[in-house]
Amino acid sequence: MLKIKLSRLGKRGQPYYRIIVAEAKSKRDGKYVDLIGSYNPMVTPKEIKIDAVKYQDWMKKGAQPTETVKSLFRKQNQAQ
Repeated sequence: MLKIKLSRLGKRGQPYYRIIVAEAKSKRDGKYVDLIGSYNPMVTPKEIKIDAVKYQDWMKKGAQPTETVKSLFRKQNQAQ
């Protein structure tokens, strides 16, 4: 089963995340199928970039977003 989840990058204390589509049992920072966005919580306001077309396409194919990714997608859509 595919999941839409966060993959952590950045230094200690300065996180930066990629929003990826990966196998549910794969490691957090392991291989992924597709990169669909990014999330930077260290800037003000928090920077959320998710390709809505890719997100919806992967959802139609059966990928399940994590709760965090689902809430980030909602926040991005409210800001626009």
